[in-house]
Amino acid sequence: MDQSSIDALAAAPVAPRGLFIGGQWVTASNGAVLPVTSPIDGQPLTTIADASAADVDAAVASARRAFHRGLWSRAAPAERKKVMHRIADAIEREALSLAVLGVRDNGTEISMAIKAEPGSAAGTFRYYAEALDKIPGEIAPTAESVLGLVHREPVGVVGAIVPWNFPLMIGAWKIAPALAAGNSVVLKPSEVASLSLLRLAEICTECGLPEGVLNVVTGLGAVSGEALGLHPDVDVLVFTGSGGVGRRLLEYSARSNLKRVYLELGGKSPNVVFADAPDLKQAAKVSAAGIFRNSGQVCVAGSRLLVQRAVAEEFTELLAAEARAMKVGNPLRLDTQAGAISSEMQLARVAGMVAQAADEGASLVTGGARILPETGGSYFAPTIFAGVAPEMTIAREEVFGPVLGVLPFDTEEDAIRIANGTDYGLAAAVWTGNLGRAHRMVRAIDAGVVHVNTYGGADNTVPLGGHRQSGNGHDKSLHAMDKYVNLKTAWIQL
Repeated sequence: MDQSSIDALAAAPVAPRGLFIGGQWVTASNGAVLPVTSPIDGQPLTTIADASAADVDAAVASARRAFHRGLWSRAAPAERKKVMHRIADAIEREALSLAVLGVRDNGTEISMAIKAEPGSAAGTFRYYAEALDKIPGEIAPTAESVLGLVHREPVGVVGAIVPWNFPLMIGAWKIAPALAAGNSVVLKPSEVASLSLLRLAEICTECGLPEGVLNVVTGLGAVSGEALGLHPDVDVLVFTGSGGVGRRLLEYSARSNLKRVYLELGGKSPNVVFADAPDLKQAAKVSAAGIFRNSGQVCVAGSRLLVQRAVAEEFTELLAAEARAMKVGNPLRLDTQAGAISSEMQLARVAGMVAQAADEGASLVTGGARILPETGGSYFAPTIFAGVAPEMTIAREEVFGPVLGVLPFDTEEDAIRIANGTDYGLAAAVWTGNLGRAHRMVRAIDAGVVHVNTYGGADNTVPLGGHRQSGNGHDKSLHAMDKYVNLKTAWIQL
C-alpha cells in the first residue's frame, strides 16, 4: 500500500448505485435516490437508491425464492466452503480499492480501514468457510430402543442492519455466518456508508453465490429498516447500532411474526488503570488509540478512563500528550492517525455532548472543538475531560466521538462500582501487574469483553457481545452460528 495508489483510487469517480436484488442492479421502485456526501471534504461523492417498503418486499421475496430453490441452502457444505473462500480471495485482491471506497464514504483513516474493513472481512469469510463443515449435529444419549438426533438447519431469511462506522467488517460478521449456515440474507446498510457493502454483494455473486442469496437494500432506516424489521417473511433479524433503534426492532418483531432479534448496541466502556500497571506510558499510548482511532466512532471504544488516584494526574498528562500528538486530518493520507467524523449530524452531536460536559462541571484538559473547517470536512480534536463524576452525562451516555472522561478511584472496590455504574456492558479493560487482581476484575466487570493490559485486537476466535443494554447474542466465533440455525429433534423408535 503506497500513497500514490491511494491517491489514484481516491480520484476516480464513483458511479451511482442502485439496489442489489436477485443478483441484479435495480433502481428504487419510486426512483428515489439519496446523495452521498464525503466527510473528508463535505463534497458530493455519488448517489445511492432510497428503497421503499415495496423494494424491501422484493428483496425478501428474492431471498425466500433462493432459499427454497436450494442451490445454496441445500448445497453440500464443501460447495459452500469453496464459494466462501473465493469471496475471501476476491476481497483480498480488491482490499485497497474497497478500503479507499469505504474511507471516502465514512472517513475512517486508511491506515486503520485497510485492516479493519477488507482485512477483517476476508478473514471472517475464511473463518466461517472453514467452520461450516465442522459443527456437527448431535446423537442424544437415549435408551437402546430409541435414536435421538439433533439437526442444525438454516433458519431461512436473515435480515441484517449494519452501521456506518465499520460497514464491511460488521457486515461480514453478519453475512458470513448466516451464509455458512445455508441462509439467504437481506442486508440494509446505513445510508451514511453503503458503498463498500454494495460492492461486496457484487463480489459474492461474481464468486458463485447464487442469485438472490444476498440482497442489499439501501436507504433511510425509518423506511427500509422499519420495513425489514416488520416483514413477516424475515425469520431472524440481526442489528448493530443504537439502543433506541434496537428497542424499535424488538417492537417490530412483536408486531409482526415474532422473528428472533439479536442486537449489538452501544457501550460506555471503562478503561481501568491501576497504579501497579506494568508500563504507564504504554498504557497511555494504547488507551489513546482505544478512544481516538476512527475519531472515537467504535462501539467498544474505551470512553471512560478510570484511573487510580495515586497516578491519576501523571496518567492523564501522559494521555493528553498522546492526544495532542495525534495527527487528525485527511483519512486518505497514510500518516493520518484519526480521520473524519462520519457526518455533519454526528459532528453536531459530539459538539453538543462536549458542551454539556463543560456545563456540568467537567474540566477540559485538551481538545474540545471542531478543527480543520477550511477543508469542508467533519473533524474534531481528540478531547479529554478531567474531574468527571459518575453521574455526569459524559460518564453515562455514549458520545460515539473522540471524547474521553477521566474518573479517579481509590480502591479495587471503587473501580468495580464505577465501572459497572452505567446501563451498558459491552467492553472494558484493566491495566495491572497483579495477576490475581486481573482475574478478579475480569469476573467483576459486567461486560462482554474485558481486555487485560491491552485494548482491542480480539479476533474471530472469540465472541463479541454485550450485557445489559449493550444487547444480546454474539458476533464472531463459533457462537455466532447459533443465531442462524434452528435445532430440530428427531426421536426415532427403533
